[in-house]
Amino acid sequence: MTAGQTTTTATVILETLVEAGVSFLFANFGSDHPALIEALAAARASGRPIPAVITCPNEMVALSAAHGAALLTGHAEAVLVHVECGTQALAGAVHNAARGRAPALILAGLTPFTQEGELRGSRNEFIHWLQDVPDQRGIVRGYVKYENEIRSGRNAGEIIRRALQIAASDPKGPVYLTVAREVLEEAVPRQGGAGGDFPPVSPATIREADLERLIAGLLAAKRPLVVTSHLGRNPEAVGELVALARRLAIGVLESVPSAMNFPSDDPAWAGVQWSEPKQNEALAEADFVLVIESDVPWIPTVNRPGPEASIYHIDVDPLKERMPLWHIPARAHFRADAASVLAAINRRLIEARIDEERIAARRTRLRLRHAEHARWLAEREQAAGGEITPEFAIAALRRHIDEETIVLNEAITSYPLVIEHLGARPAGSVFASGGGSLGWHGGAAIGAKLAAPEKTLVAITGDGSYLFSQPASVHWMARHYRTPFLTLVLNNRGWRAPKLSMLALYPDGYASRANDLDIAFDPPPDYGAIAAAAGGAFALTVRQPEEMELALARAFHAVREERRAALLDIWVRRL
Repeated sequence: MTAGQTTTTATVILETLVEAGVSFLFANFGSDHPALIEALAAARASGRPIPAVITCPNEMVALSAAHGAALLTGHAEAVLVHVECGTQALAGAVHNAARGRAPALILAGLTPFTQEGELRGSRNEFIHWLQDVPDQRGIVRGYVKYENEIRSGRNAGEIIRRALQIAASDPKGPVYLTVAREVLEEAVPRQGGAGGDFPPVSPATIREADLERLIAGLLAAKRPLVVTSHLGRNPEAVGELVALARRLAIGVLESVPSAMNFPSDDPAWAGVQWSEPKQNEALAEADFVLVIESDVPWIPTVNRPGPEASIYHIDVDPLKERMPLWHIPARAHFRADAASVLAAINRRLIEARIDEERIAARRTRLRLRHAEHARWLAEREQAAGGEITPEFAIAALRRHIDEETIVLNEAITSYPLVIEHLGARPAGSVFASGGGSLGWHGGAAIGAKLAAPEKTLVAITGDGSYLFSQPASVHWMARHYRTPFLTLVLNNRGWRAPKLSMLALYPDGYASRANDLDIAFDPPPDYGAIAAAAGGAFALTVRQPEEMELALARAFHAVREERRAALLDIWVRRL
């Protein structure tokens, strides 16, 4: 921006976003945004750069798209919503971005604060009184890392850059800014660029003495185990973990993974765990457990390390300060960046004295367990009695994807089997939301495709989570913005998760014997017809195992060659 000229706050905001490297503005405009709409039109007319505006008919889709883009780029994109209604319509996407550590800048309008025409932008529509609430920022205060109001265009750029700095610093997450119509219309001097003055905080590492303590424990243990959930959000950390696990023959267990943390074809991979009501064998046997980047390393009521195990914990947020109840019995917690710590350990191991016989014994045990697990997985991939199982469907998908395919996993009760049966995947190629609010996958696929247009995107979802995703908005956007992706709906005709939760507490209760639990969608909606009507998607319903291969081939042809979205409604075993 050139100093000495006059502009509006709206223009300052747009130009600051460009200077800060924001590529996309996922927007749902309202009556609080006339100045921004005008500023966008003026910029286009004069050829000034602006973020690419992506019109989002639904706000949750908008923030999910920003989340999906951030997974691939690592930096925040902007989301624009209107007043408190649009903020509430962000819905569970705010929860997912917070728990998934996804940086995003949410900009929301405020109802005008004048009503007699005192300032340009004063109230002139009935809705301006109805949308005036006491604490709009309080709607998201429990989820965002930072929230503030832009009260003047004179420091709007500084506030936006500070918000983006906070969003990008570990633990990453969403931030929220509000701005009223009168402020957007304010005439202010143009501001010089200062984007380099607000870098994210540099990653932290640990003290030398603590590093030596970890190395000594890893070398002395008979059955060391790493437990991680989202280390793989940083592909560099995956490489360092693979190097460490292979050098010292350390098992790696993925607990509630929201990223590809470790290659499943490596003998050190100990599988995945979610909410299964049983003790994990690898966790029970471990005598040294290193928890790295995990919000839920185990569920102590049913599954935990043995009482004699030494537990250590590395995380950029080791205290989980936004979780009211959280604890693991670690001997030490380290606030540190996983990639940095693992790299330091690997460098030290070059000169360390290592008992190779001990490592060889570990390696043999890992290989035997991995081979046994691989046989068990292969057996489960067979169709059962003429029915498609989720395992069968994911194994079929595995044969059609390549290293340039990104998989978004929102399969809910099938979360773990997706990871198990996808096979070995490159770092940065598999993601889940990291949160618990359903309907993330559709918007996330659009955002990821915008961030990496050369990639093939596959979203795997249950039928319940598909309905949560606002599919009409998603598929309209996919066609309009040329972001084709494949959706696999694992359709069991209902919500399976509530049934499993009930059975965990009432295995012999009335509900366990009831035929109707009020959680079924049977007969189901025509999910493919929704996608086709909203966005011209290729759609097929797949009911028989012998139909899977051809259906996948046709769907990928639609996505890769025809450049349109596709949906396979796969009927798996009934709820």
